[in-house]
Amino acid sequence: MKLTRRVMMTAAAAMVAFSGAAQADGHQQMESLHFLIPGGAGGGWDGTARGTGEALTASGLVGTASYENMSGGGGGVAIAHMIENADSMGNTMMVNSTPIVIRALTGEISQNFRDLTLVAGTIGDYAAIVVNSDSELGSMDDLLAAYRADANRFAIGGGSVPGGLDHLVAAQVMQAAGEDPTGFNYIAYDAGGAAMAGLLSGEIAALSTGLSEAIALAEQGEVRILGITSPERVPAYPDGMTMVEQGIDTTFVNWRGFFAAPGISDEDLAAFQSVLAAMYDTPEWEEVRARNGWVNIYNNGDDFRTFLEAQETELRDLMTALGFL
Repeated sequence: MKLTRRVMMTAAAAMVAFSGAAQADGHQQMESLHFLIPGGAGGGWDGTARGTGEALTASGLVGTASYENMSGGGGGVAIAHMIENADSMGNTMMVNSTPIVIRALTGEISQNFRDLTLVAGTIGDYAAIVVNSDSELGSMDDLLAAYRADANRFAIGGGSVPGGLDHLVAAQVMQAAGEDPTGFNYIAYDAGGAAMAGLLSGEIAALSTGLSEAIALAEQGEVRILGITSPERVPAYPDGMTMVEQGIDTTFVNWRGFFAAPGISDEDLAAFQSVLAAMYDTPEWEEVRARNGWVNIYNNGDDFRTFLEAQETELRDLMTALGFL
């Protein structure tokens, strides 16, 4: 099965996991909530945690929210910290996404999602290929032409290790465009913020990243979005063309969600899940979601585990076929 079909199946599984959320009653459900972010500022994990905290506090569901960026080891440093300090993590949720599955498969991190308490998957974020606003590249056709003209010098960067999520998305796009998905020059950075800095400084010609990370910089005129992996144009950035529109038949959506320390009480887990479910019915969340171009996905508990196990199987097969495993 081709890469495009596999990733589309994974995305479809995420989409059907959406379920109705509890009604927010306007009353504070948690006094405080701490977000552990396993990457640096400016990345997709950072934006997801801070956007979620913004909606929860602005809606009154949570009294105060705090944030801690702990990058390193492809997210492994933060995961190890949460496990080693589990007894003091009663009000802490860690954000993560598809890379927790990918990086466990490659061995970049020694833990996997089974070592944590699964709270809930909450959103989906499309991917995008972007360039510096000063770049001569104005479309995916331009990018592919530049790559074909000098493949050895043309570099695409991402905020993940080789074989990681951003690399896989770029490989998927190249394969759908008729190129060798393992043949292009990929430059890895530690998290999305560092990768975006590499693009803006001219270290790389293009960047594979989450759409929500790209929208704000595109609106500020710092980057140009060449192609988005959504099936249709995204209302949060209607000028952004999809890959499909440009003759590259591929789509992808990356889930993001939250985990808690191992061994937390059933009551603490239920509180986390309840406040996240209630968030969906608030206008404050809709403002954050729409601004970032996210897709609402909510699946918790056993449903979240079933989804992650299915994605793990799909990605293992996909990465083996590409030679990453």
